[in-house]
Amino acid sequence: MSNSMEHKKKRTRRAFWKDIKFKYKLTIINENTLEEVVGLHVSKLNGISWLVLTIVVLFVIASLIMVFTPLRNYLPGYMNSEIREQVVNNALRADSLQQVLDKQNLYIANIQDIFRGTVKADTIQSIDSLTTLRADTLMDITRRELDFRRQYEEQEMYNLTNIAARTDADGLIFYRPAQGVILRPFDLKQAHPGTDISPEPGGHILAVLDGTVVLSAYTAQSGYVIAVQHAQGFLSVYKHCGSLLKREGDAVTGGEPIALAPAPNDKDNDKESPETGRHLHFELWHQGKAVNPELYIVF
Repeated sequence: MSNSMEHKKKRTRRAFWKDIKFKYKLTIINENTLEEVVGLHVSKLNGISWLVLTIVVLFVIASLIMVFTPLRNYLPGYMNSEIREQVVNNALRADSLQQVLDKQNLYIANIQDIFRGTVKADTIQSIDSLTTLRADTLMDITRRELDFRRQYEEQEMYNLTNIAARTDADGLIFYRPAQGVILRPFDLKQAHPGTDISPEPGGHILAVLDGTVVLSAYTAQSGYVIAVQHAQGFLSVYKHCGSLLKREGDAVTGGEPIALAPAPNDKDNDKESPETGRHLHFELWHQGKAVNPELYIVF
């Protein structure tokens, strides 16, 4: 039974290959003389082979066109730097043109208002003032905008400070190290090169600027101490912390928690400064000299 099955399979395979290799004659005959002009012998195998070869050749040609012509820039991930720069420049030019167009539309609208008598001509000084007038005075301030301004001003009042007047800290925005009131200010005459702050219990102590932790240790005199080296010669020191969150060599960003505030029952902290009690002692150094933190930070 098994031999007959194998014999049948072999016979089927032979029939398949015989059929696919069987050649047909394709003849072109002259209709008037019945003379054979062209005669081709083809098989199904030849047809499949030519079809596969044609597909491969077309694929190779398309690949070469994509690789060696600018068409490759339309493929994801193949845009070169020059084309990318042109795209960015075109986007910037389009944005600038849109701004100019908006400004001209505002100017035309205000000219129309002048002709109607809505805007007085003697109040106009230049095109810029005219567009500003249109943008600012003719649009009512919404209640949502007023609330947003109030919230933003409150956050800026307590979190960040503008240090434009300090040339030694140009471009730097200092964060407040901790929320709380000042218990003892900076006073070098009293040998107090820092500012004592009463932080909220369980709160975080934040890095005032981006930098690298250069000291993270516990000392018998100052408890947990962490120091961060910043750009432009600044160094910030945080003493009497509750616990430390960063190690030496860690990179930190401005406003990132680096330690926890001392706990209310921190006896070591109270003994260090009995006149102030539990506190965070913050020092700011610039090029090796202690400076008053209140000149750079709004507490």
